[in-house]
Amino acid sequence: MTTWEESADVVFKNGTMFNPYTCEWVHEDFAVRNGIIIGTGPGYTGKEEVDLKSSYVCPGFIDAHVHIESSLLTPYEYARLVMKHGTTTVVADPHEIANVSGTAGIEYMLQAHADLPLDIMVMLPSCVPATPLDECAMTLTADLLRPFIGKDGVLGLGEMMNVPGVLSEDPLVMDKLTLTPIRDGHAPFLTGPMLDQYISTGLQSDHETTILSEGKEKLLKGMFLFIREGSTERNLQTLIPLVNACSSSRCSFCTDDRHADMLVTSGHIDDCIRKAIEFGCEPELAYRMATLSPAERFRLYDRGAISPGRIADFCVIEDVKRCTVHSTYKNGKLVLPEQFRSEKKHTIKNWPFHAKTPSIEDIRITGSGTARVVRIQEGQIGTKAEYLQLSGEDIPDLKRDILKIVVFSRYYPGTIGVGLVQGLGLTRGAMASSVSHDSHNIIAVGTSDGEIISAIDSVIKNSGAMVIRDGDEEACLPLSLAGLMSELPYEDVYSVLERIHRLTTACGAIRDPFMYLSFLALSVIPELRVTTRGVFDVNRFSTVPVFLDEEESGKP
Repeated sequence: MTTWEESADVVFKNGTMFNPYTCEWVHEDFAVRNGIIIGTGPGYTGKEEVDLKSSYVCPGFIDAHVHIESSLLTPYEYARLVMKHGTTTVVADPHEIANVSGTAGIEYMLQAHADLPLDIMVMLPSCVPATPLDECAMTLTADLLRPFIGKDGVLGLGEMMNVPGVLSEDPLVMDKLTLTPIRDGHAPFLTGPMLDQYISTGLQSDHETTILSEGKEKLLKGMFLFIREGSTERNLQTLIPLVNACSSSRCSFCTDDRHADMLVTSGHIDDCIRKAIEFGCEPELAYRMATLSPAERFRLYDRGAISPGRIADFCVIEDVKRCTVHSTYKNGKLVLPEQFRSEKKHTIKNWPFHAKTPSIEDIRITGSGTARVVRIQEGQIGTKAEYLQLSGEDIPDLKRDILKIVVFSRYYPGTIGVGLVQGLGLTRGAMASSVSHDSHNIIAVGTSDGEIISAIDSVIKNSGAMVIRDGDEEACLPLSLAGLMSELPYEDVYSVLERIHRLTTACGAIRDPFMYLSFLALSVIPELRVTTRGVFDVNRFSTVPVFLDEEESGKP
């Protein structure tokens, strides 16, 4: 009769394992059968033995909140890239592709979940469109989301961005909150009684915190805090002082929106761990935040630790403080390149792209006086409202770094919004993209109307792209899948992004200008945005003119 100790498929020996329950490193063997850890410690034998040679072993990393579409990669290429960095599970909100393709976009992500070694766990998009005032291809109601509840790979309800709808108890919003007991929040700058009310509706987490005191209040009031480090949303250094032995169980890492080039050069959750340690976090607390903390938040009690009954997801690390991942194992097996075979890839056919290139007259700004200007904040996706004296004839004002920004519908020809932005840094040329959170209309900015139109035209000819033009020179990444993602291998996407980066830098732009550009139409993050309707004041939750009305005095 075979004993329990002899029934393993493989025994991993001589590893120094991270135990997130006690936050310590333990030199211990562990045994795996059918992809599940059956035990730890001495005495196990199996069909195969792997000598880890005293290497450090950590449970597979978990990203608590990510939009895979923002990587500009398909889920297949995304998985091939991030699994090299020790990630075995991501909690993805596919609201980007759902804005473009509706429920077909959710099905696409669930198909990837079924096909890939990376566990793509889906949080159902709660806000498609982001607000009732936004213009996108689809509208997802509670009735359309309900059939997904209980499907393999579906965890709960994604970030509830419609804060006014929650606070006013909008029936359509409340219906969505009844779908599932796991509900992610989205509450930038929300404090006091309004935060209390928001939490009281059943919203449990936040990844939009950017201020230390705000994060402290949310933790004190029982929220899970996802500390974000994306391409432009860099909140880790500010918030990591909140993490201690008691709070680490309520804190996790998330990347939210991270372009492929940053994934290639900096990494994924391993990068968050490195930075957290650099910013003063105890290494063991950082590793807990990357493993058991998100697993427990999402009730994924089958992962997050190397312990009996859990999935054998782990990575081998050469240096704890530098978090250098040597190899990744999924279900007890080494992750290999052939697990990402091209024949498993799926695509989406039913996404609309009906845009027609506007004329210079369509994007003209007339008038003069006190103008509302959207000011970018480096390292954040929040913007500030500036009120500056301007004339439409003075735009662009390169001395003050004020440029024209254009947002127009890719779904309904003729709908165009125009505004002003400060802080992108362009001194020549123009940029345009079909990635424009969350509706993903076409967005463009530039130093002349002619170059803006030219860049927009390139986006339209590619049925979606990221484009930078400088005179006759152009760098373009076609986004052939829904106007959001490239179907190229990640190495090729990285190469094109490098060319784009070189040209944007030559044109004077700040770092990662396309990521900043992509958020300038997001009408759920204060203070000012530009949508297809024009300038949008998030605090007022209404569209406002570029120039202040005569009745308005001072700052609104």
